[in-house]
Amino acid sequence: MSDMLSIGASGVRAYQTALATVGENIANVSSVGYARRAVTLNEVTGGTGSINGYGAGNGVAMTGVTRSNDAYSATALRASTSDLTRTTKGAEWLDRIQGALTGNQLTTRVTSFFGSAQALAAEPDSTALRTGMVSAADSAALAFRATGQAFDQVDSDLNTAGNQAAQGLTSLGSSLTKINEGLSRSQPGSTAAAQLMDQRDNILSQMSELVDVDVKLDSIGRANVKLGGAEGPAFVQGAGSGTVTFSRAANGDAVFDVNYRNVVTQVAPNGGTVAGISDGAQRVSAIRQSLNSVADSFVKAVNDNQAAGADRTGATGTDMFKVGGTSTDITLVDGFAGNDIAAATAAAGTTPAGGVRDASNLKALEARRVTQGFEASLTTLVTDNATAFKQRNTIADAQTSIRDGAASALSGSTGVNLDSEAVDLIRFQQAYAASGRVIQIARETMQTILDIR
Repeated sequence: MSDMLSIGASGVRAYQTALATVGENIANVSSVGYARRAVTLNEVTGGTGSINGYGAGNGVAMTGVTRSNDAYSATALRASTSDLTRTTKGAEWLDRIQGALTGNQLTTRVTSFFGSAQALAAEPDSTALRTGMVSAADSAALAFRATGQAFDQVDSDLNTAGNQAAQGLTSLGSSLTKINEGLSRSQPGSTAAAQLMDQRDNILSQMSELVDVDVKLDSIGRANVKLGGAEGPAFVQGAGSGTVTFSRAANGDAVFDVNYRNVVTQVAPNGGTVAGISDGAQRVSAIRQSLNSVADSFVKAVNDNQAAGADRTGATGTDMFKVGGTSTDITLVDGFAGNDIAAATAAAGTTPAGGVRDASNLKALEARRVTQGFEASLTTLVTDNATAFKQRNTIADAQTSIRDGAASALSGSTGVNLDSEAVDLIRFQQAYAASGRVIQIARETMQTILDIR
């Protein structure tokens, strides 16, 4: 009877834990990152040398808590998340660039400037039209300055985002090493180990949003991570992790470096926020260079045209614009007024051949406008960036479907299914009740034997 008691007691203990595990699964059905748990039950075999060779064993024992895992689906989800995040973050920077290009109506104001020159060419002696052209010139200069300042702000925000991403990766790496240490101390197959693995996967998911990662798990679940793919630098190895720093290269490119054990290696990101920042930095640098080229050529064309003509008094024309520390830092020359506009082409000190109605130099300005295509260049910058932004959004839609499919696959293999849990709940409850009944029968049988007189 003692055998029956111990067998029943082992069943009660085992199925009590099994019921608690099912309850934990049900309670966490909506918990993000929770992987289903299942108990592993094994027979406790009977001892050798028993006088009854046909006797039963010694009951059941719970040998561990198994955490559902699908390495392939987890890897696919991390990869698709990195790809999607790179695209969406890159699109955000393209949108910021579009706002900087169009927010100050630069193309419109440059067009207005040349339009005012055409109007003055029809009536070059008009004081009002000369004043209007000076006002349009000041407006165009202001638009260049404001656009340049908008790009300065985008650059500043890129730096902020880059530093935040670097700090975030460093913090996640430090947290992952603590989890690795916890797994080293935890008993394999325990609930504590399963909880640490949930936390590990959550951190790896956050890392994959920041940069593409290559993850290798050892036999007890500790994660070793490389940034930028399998060929990238080591970032987390067991209980050691590196630090990530951000900087900008001379050409404006975003640079992310990993310092691991005093060895500094540059990351070549292929996914995540880091790759989106790198794409944005390259785009900003390229468009800023094109914008500076347009600004330089615009100022040179107008000032050269001024130098080739004569103002209202017949004197050689003077510069209309001056440039500050950057190409887009354009302002009117101090004191420049309507009478200083060189509408005529007569030599200095002589009377213009066409008199006060000589506007041949303004017509030459129009020719420079057509030849150099300032507005066309600005329009091309806007349309090319808008096209790239649209393409990114199209790609993002497709990548969202891929990511969602990977998430569904992982959830299907590791998530909690309430129907399955309900079945297990009934099965374990019945086994628990039956084990209790075994104990009751053993006790009643023993009592019956003791009651024999």
